[in-house]
Order: sequence, then structure tokens, then C-alpha cells
Amino acid sequence: MRENLSQQTAQRLYARIVAEKRLRPGDKLPNEVELSAQLGVSRATLREAIRTLAARGVLEVRRGRGTFVSARVEEIEDFGFGALEGVRGQLRDLFELRAIFEPQAAALACARADDRELADILDRGRAVEDCIRAGRDRTKADWEFHAAIVRATHNEFMTRLLPLIGQAVGTAVASGGHGARLAQDTLRDHALLMEFLERRDGAGAQHAMAIHMRHAMDEMDLQ
Repeated sequence: MRENLSQQTAQRLYARIVAEKRLRPGDKLPNEVELSAQLGVSRATLREAIRTLAARGVLEVRRGRGTFVSARVEEIEDFGFGALEGVRGQLRDLFELRAIFEPQAAALACARADDRELADILDRGRAVEDCIRAGRDRTKADWEFHAAIVRATHNEFMTRLLPLIGQAVGTAVASGGHGARLAQDTLRDHALLMEFLERRDGAGAQHAMAIHMRHAMDEMDLQ
């Protein structure tokens, strides 16, 4: 059964805080009007999502002061990905793990993304293609595209793997792995992947993502 809107909103807030680190312990959330507009939900839905995260210890509601990220958020397990920040020689392991879970994430996104989330995925995919055609650095755009797919799975543990994607992309760039041939492979792979995503063809999207991961590993000689 698809999660209701308040659960989806709680998941998105959780991802911003725990996986994407956009908000740190002690940070105050934007006011209710601003945050509900950012998330595209009603204030009532947002309040319910905040109550859910407060009950889990992720947020603290301080009467008269606002809502803050709890210090307890540091206790949430990140599977050790924080320790990967200094890694430069483990591209093969990073991409092997991506190759295991990202094709399935693409399939789940086809089934679970709402229309807004699907539109966001497609917009971010086009941004990657624009960067490649213009010869611009696509690191941030590529991360945002893959992260949007993972968030659309509405799977908590897949979402908590987002730092892995960022680390893999960053390490590939640092090692010179984003070369011209990989850029052209990415253009072709993305065209196929975007077609399946737009059609909500889960099996096709899963296959296209697996091809994309294999091309990346082949081009960077990560067999």
C-alpha cells in the first residue's frame, strides 16, 4: 500500500536531515508556511509529518520557539558512510554496491513516485544531459538525479544509502573517472532510462539503470 501524504512528507524531511545533511543538529526548521510551500503540501500535512518525526526523536518541537533538529539525530545509524569521506581507492566497491541497489530503486520509483516526484526526476535527468552537452561539470546534477530516484522509492533504508551515491560520484570525479567517453555513454543511458521512467515501466527502468552502472564501471576499469 502506498504511504499516505503525511508519511511521504515525513520521509522527505527525514532524508533532508539524516541522509542529505541539509539540516544539522540544533538547526531550526523554516517556518510552517515556508516549509509547507517547499514541500508542496498543506500545513496540516506538514504538522502531522513533524509529529511523526518528533515521536522518533529526529525533531524537537519547542513551544513558542519553533521546531528544531534534535541532537539525537547524531545517534541515527548511517552505516559508516561518513567514514568514506577520505576514500579515494574504493571506487569498485562503491559502484558494485550502487549496481546492486540502484536498478531496483529505479523500478520502485516507477511504481511509487507521485506525479510531482516523477516530474522532478525527469527535470533533473534533463539537467544532467544539458551539462554534458554544454561541457559543464555535471557532478551536482548527476547526484541530484540519482538522489531524486532513490527518494521516490519511499524506502527508508534505500534513502539512507544516499551518502553512498554522493561519495561514489565525488570519488569518480576526483579520480578522473568522468571522461568524455563516459559522458557520451551517460547521454545514451539517460535517454533510455528517462523513457522508461516517464512510462513508469519498472522492468525497463531497472534494466536501463543496470546498463548505466555497467557502462560506468567498464569505462573506469572497475571489473
